[in-house]
Amino acid sequence: MALRLIVGDDPVLVGESVSRAIDELVGDGDRSLMLETLTEADYRSEDNTFEPTRLIDAARTPPLLTDKRVVVGRHASRWAGREQLSAVTDLLGEPFESTDLVIVWERGVDPRVDRMPSLPKALKVAVEVAGGTVQQTAVPRGKGAAVWLRDHLAESGLEFDRGAVGAVETLIGEDRGRVVGLLRTLEGALGTGASVTADDVATYGGDDLGSAVPWALDDAIDGGNISAALKLLRRLIPYEGTQSDRNGAAFRLLGMLHKRYSNMLRLDGAGVRDEAEAAKLLGMKGSTFPAKKAMQQSRRLGTERLAGVIDLLATADMQLRGTVDWPPELVMEVLVARLTNLSRRSRR
Repeated sequence: MALRLIVGDDPVLVGESVSRAIDELVGDGDRSLMLETLTEADYRSEDNTFEPTRLIDAARTPPLLTDKRVVVGRHASRWAGREQLSAVTDLLGEPFESTDLVIVWERGVDPRVDRMPSLPKALKVAVEVAGGTVQQTAVPRGKGAAVWLRDHLAESGLEFDRGAVGAVETLIGEDRGRVVGLLRTLEGALGTGASVTADDVATYGGDDLGSAVPWALDDAIDGGNISAALKLLRRLIPYEGTQSDRNGAAFRLLGMLHKRYSNMLRLDGAGVRDEAEAAKLLGMKGSTFPAKKAMQQSRRLGTERLAGVIDLLATADMQLRGTVDWPPELVMEVLVARLTNLSRRSRR
């Protein structure tokens, strides 16, 4: 049995570590058969306490149609009582040949609970005695923070020159967790293995102030202006809102993007000659300007790129539903960066 204990209170850093652990443990296997992820909601009992019973049962359940199971127990800090922790440490003392177990000691999802309990020594020791690993995701203090950041940049698969490293340090400041979203955005826009300059960091770093309207984001994407698109996106999604608010905003925005690009796909190869014909084909009434923009962008992107766009939208939809452990705003940042990059290439 592979056993891992992931510890941290930054949701982005914790989520990144959980995603990596799942990728490594599942590998090329079928996630629908191998993976079971449990959260705070799965531990809540009828008397509104939190019990690890579901996790224990899942760990003891033999695999079906696969060689092993991967069980992930999120929000383990909810098991604050001595009896709950004792049940988990007893579980770790059992031999499991067909279950890989990941326990995540992180804060719960209830916004009213603003403090995460410290990791109990008994749980840490039980994991180590069982041959497991303990991974701390928190950023070190002092000089260690700079080393931590540079290590993350080096491990990203991107090539940062000296100016780019300094630009990242200036951009994210003390909020080191922002590096995860920045790296994913850079990878989505530039491609894995690309060289990154200080100008790239400035372009894709963006800000999150103000407010915007969706059509402004459409214009920025169509114009290939990645910096403007990311800034506008951060004004359309409530980054500081509740999980429900952020998920809802992300899905609504994804729906609008899907409808817009579906219209472009319908116009592709339809032989429409002008915006009036385009509006009629799309069933648009009133102003024909939206149909004109869709027609122009459809022609500019072409069939192959439009097919790629639909794949990107489908991938983002699955990611928002949980295929990756990213916050919704990060999923949308990567999507928007990729869509804008496609538009920029089509304008060359």
